[in-house]
Amino acid sequence: MDHACAATETTNSSTPWHRLADHVLAGQPMTLAEGLDVLAAPDEAILDLMAAAYRVRRHYFGNSVQFYYLMNAKSGLCPEDCSYCSQSKDSKAEIPKYNILQADKLLDGARIAREQDAKMYCMVISARSPTEREMQAVEQIVPEIKRRYDLNICVSLGLLTTEQADRLKACGVDRVNHNVNTSEQYYGEICTTHSYRDRLETLQAVRRAGMELCSGGIIGMGERDEDVVQMAIELRQLKATSIPLNFLHPIEGAPLGDPGQLTPRRCLKSLAMFRLANPECELRIGAGRELHLGSMQCLGLYAANSIFVGDYLTTQGQPPEVDLKMIREMGFEITRHGATDG
Repeated sequence: MDHACAATETTNSSTPWHRLADHVLAGQPMTLAEGLDVLAAPDEAILDLMAAAYRVRRHYFGNSVQFYYLMNAKSGLCPEDCSYCSQSKDSKAEIPKYNILQADKLLDGARIAREQDAKMYCMVISARSPTEREMQAVEQIVPEIKRRYDLNICVSLGLLTTEQADRLKACGVDRVNHNVNTSEQYYGEICTTHSYRDRLETLQAVRRAGMELCSGGIIGMGERDEDVVQMAIELRQLKATSIPLNFLHPIEGAPLGDPGQLTPRRCLKSLAMFRLANPECELRIGAGRELHLGSMQCLGLYAANSIFVGDYLTTQGQPPEVDLKMIREMGFEITRHGATDG
């Protein structure tokens, strides 16, 4: 199979990035110092770094790419003060605001997800925690979505109790998304209405209930390199099944603004570092992909094996047919229901 940007297993292990890939493939966890070295790699080393990350990605996931479809099931109206978020209580961003969507809207989203070859349908609400009405809405719609469209279901509902996590498992939810967002040390700089430990307690409740953990973060919020690497290592220790790595998409009116940290090279180095830190984990390029990677998006898929298709919560993505064309031109394969398609 011809891959214009790819490397093979028989690469030159004399470079530090391929030596690190060798260690990772041999089962040695990436260290904090090694992760910092990846983020500090010179720009001229980008292709070599991505080739090393691709060796690990290909070992565990081949050339498959999995699509996720995101439904903003409840927009705005959030009491939390997360400074990066256009839906926070302190945001002045002009975004849609509505309570949880009716069943027909959620079903229509599932239909679109299936039509766009997504294997995972993600329903997200903006909230500190789900209300009883919202829990009941999820419990009623999940079995119907599975019956009609045979999709895997991920929900992102905010902080969860053990009882709420058990109810989600019982109704058929496969995976819960709850991002750690950054390192524990930096968390207080981006949110004060709940703590990093609150987020970890929710993830623990999800694991006890028997669902998969989807947890990732955002880079470009003013954090240090140490915060980015510590987040990657924390997610490895949490044994997250899926890691969405988002790149801050500044929205006018959101409290944080634009710290101006991100370039396409910075994003690629971060993706490579996350792949080396979490070799067996599904790594997804999240929000900000189109804005910050631009024409270099294809290179990101040499580290990541998953993308969102369609729009994000309050920002637009590129048309699905553009993603499909990119993947096919790379010679990669879309993971479909029980099969792959090239």
